[in-house]
Amino acid sequence: MTFTTPNLCDQFGDTHHLQIGEPIFLRFGGRSAFSGQVTTLKVFEDNVLIRKVLEETVTDGVLVIDGGGSHRCALLGGNLSRLACENGWAGIIVYGCIRDSVEINELPIGLRALHTHPLKSHKRGTGDRDKLISFAGINFRTGNYVYVDEDGIVVADEKLI
Repeated sequence: MTFTTPNLCDQFGDTHHLQIGEPIFLRFGGRSAFSGQVTTLKVFEDNVLIRKVLEETVTDGVLVIDGGGSHRCALLGGNLSRLACENGWAGIIVYGCIRDSVEINELPIGLRALHTHPLKSHKRGTGDRDKLISFAGINFRTGNYVYVDEDGIVVADEKLI
């Protein structure tokens, strides 16, 4: 299924409540465009729950991680990105940093993050899953649908295409 976020806005903007993300993310991963049903996760400088969620098998899911916008460590690297690919995740949006960007860019996954950082995160196991999270001008809820391409991020309450 192909789409562009500008076309989604033109086609559904008047009839559906669409949220449009602020252009603050960098593009990573081998897929420039991706879409799917959202699973939310809120963590801070700790990626234990990220691994736990990415170990779940899904069909074209998108993990949306509120990392508090931290620039002090990476929440995701090559190993977790590979795990996501193996388990059917279409993409990941990280309000924080990643590492192993060269490796991730070779993987068949879409990824958006604020920046890269070489330091790995802590392993405390703290955080929340399936809660409302807000960043980049969007309120993300588990069950929303997200559409991401080179032009931006669009979130809808229901599947558009």
